[in-house]
Amino acid sequence: MEKKEIKDWGETEMLEFLKKDGLEEWKKRFQGWFLGLICNFGELARALSSKQPELGINKRDILCVEIAGLCHDLGHGPFSHLYDGIFIPKAYAKHEDASLLMFDHLVKDNGLKPLMKLYGLDPYGNEENDLKFITEMIQGKPLTEAQVEASWPYEGRKEEKSFLYEIVANKLNGIDVDKFDYLARDAYHLGMQSNFDHKRFIMLARVCEVNGRKRICSRDKEVGNLYDMFHTRNCLHRRVCQHKTHKSIEIMISEAFLEADEHIEIEGSGGKFKLSEAKDDMEAYTKLTDQVFETILHPWSSSPKLEKARKILERIVSRNLYKFVGETKVCSKVLMSLYYIWFVMAGDHLVTFDYGKKDEDPIKNTYFYSKDEPTKGFKISDNQKSKLIPTTFSEKIIRVYCKNAEKVNKDVRDAFKDWCKEKKYLAEPQVIFRYSMLKVQCVSILWYLVMRLQSATNS
Repeated sequence: MEKKEIKDWGETEMLEFLKKDGLEEWKKRFQGWFLGLICNFGELARALSSKQPELGINKRDILCVEIAGLCHDLGHGPFSHLYDGIFIPKAYAKHEDASLLMFDHLVKDNGLKPLMKLYGLDPYGNEENDLKFITEMIQGKPLTEAQVEASWPYEGRKEEKSFLYEIVANKLNGIDVDKFDYLARDAYHLGMQSNFDHKRFIMLARVCEVNGRKRICSRDKEVGNLYDMFHTRNCLHRRVCQHKTHKSIEIMISEAFLEADEHIEIEGSGGKFKLSEAKDDMEAYTKLTDQVFETILHPWSSSPKLEKARKILERIVSRNLYKFVGETKVCSKVLMSLYYIWFVMAGDHLVTFDYGKKDEDPIKNTYFYSKDEPTKGFKISDNQKSKLIPTTFSEKIIRVYCKNAEKVNKDVRDAFKDWCKEKKYLAEPQVIFRYSMLKVQCVSILWYLVMRLQSATNS
């Protein structure tokens, strides 16, 4: 059997057509992204092996880590989190779960088990099963503090190599190579400054014993560098991923997908599937890429039944976007639980900015070592942290958009401000007093929202 490069495995070609980070920039970067993933994931594993040969990291371990790193994003649908988080908010599988299903399909459809043997991997082993190891890393099951003292939950590798499960998708604190990779690459392509030095993290990372289990630990003096990483992530979301204009386009595309859902058929192994159902059949899902945008947009390649969806996308192309009315911070968890469902029904205008662990400080679940005791892992105490770090690690913002730009005037914005004050949102709402001559023919979302809220409050 002839060896094939991993990037030539059929389903990985699907990734060439996916814009990894949604809408912030439609850039052609497949080759650089592919090579970056392979190099970065393998780099940390090789660095640990070089510094600590007693860990027993072998070539099989490193290759499995690289494959898992490459394939853990196979589950992205068109426009990435737009498809998973907005268009199908109630999808049966999470991001990593869909990646796992796609990887299983890739292995079976291409008959890769014998091919893996040619690379020295063991997909049939009992004590160390490389195929299970890869799928477990893709799935990224978190090891909580309670599980540290419980029985070992994995089958691909024994407990002695527990630290390997923290490289691809570290659910305990979010410090993993996937984050290193996209922060460095996206900051570069978007012209942003990233203060986090992932190469320094890799250089200083060590595996230490923590409560009977081996963990990847950072040098204690690097706590500031790790906060810089989470700060960079937060800045990326604020300036790009969840920018108000970016979210407006996402809302419009998701609405176009909803209009087109019944009229797009994708051929799969079990028949034909709607746009929202393709995730149920991996053969159909491999055919679902960002090109669905073009399929809807161009009348010569789509059905007349897609007219409503096409008009929405035409507005995006002509920059005739839904108008941003204003935003306000949600300062009460009680209010958050009361109005979350209502706003999601109106178009998911709720935005969350955090450090990746919701309200929690991710460093609380991070282990460090000192120069004097490089084999002992410990959690950093508060008095060892800088006094300049945040004290709050999450904030939620409600944004209101209007489909009809001509209706967005001072009276509308004042009404939004009055509504915020009435509902006792403590933060002063931000409104943008810019006027547009765009001509559209949709009903104002704002007044629809106010009426729905008033109705819900009275009932």
